[in-house]
Amino acid sequence: MGKSQETFSKKEKEKKRLKRKKDKLAKREERRANPKKTFEELIAYVDENGNLSDTPPDLTKKNKIKAEDIQLGVPSRESEDVDPIKKGKLEFYNNDKGYGFIKEDVTNDKFFVHVSSINGEIIEGDKISFELEQGPKGLNAVRVNKI
Repeated sequence: MGKSQETFSKKEKEKKRLKRKKDKLAKREERRANPKKTFEELIAYVDENGNLSDTPPDLTKKNKIKAEDIQLGVPSRESEDVDPIKKGKLEFYNNDKGYGFIKEDVTNDKFFVHVSSINGEIIEGDKISFELEQGPKGLNAVRVNKI
């Protein structure tokens, strides 16, 4: 690189690069000079509290666990008699665009509803029953009927 194109930052970057290279060579020489540790010296153990230690754990404190007692996956849900049909009120509905929002009576949550999920004719303020289904952007109301 010519003298005219060298800037302060380029000089500094070059100095840092050379320093890193020199440090790397020094570390390599240090590793070669010092004898390597044995495998037993490199092992770290975890005690019953989850802390690292140099001593192996006490085998007398070991608990025996049966393989069939280990439950993999999501635990089964207690049988809840949840009614899938919910009741609510049509808060907003745009007939031209074919969508609206339903406000559930119990939780006051709002759910999206599309015209393809509506059975019959509904207008804003109607009491309706509906079911929920997962859509691309959240829960959607489906099988919507006027009460």
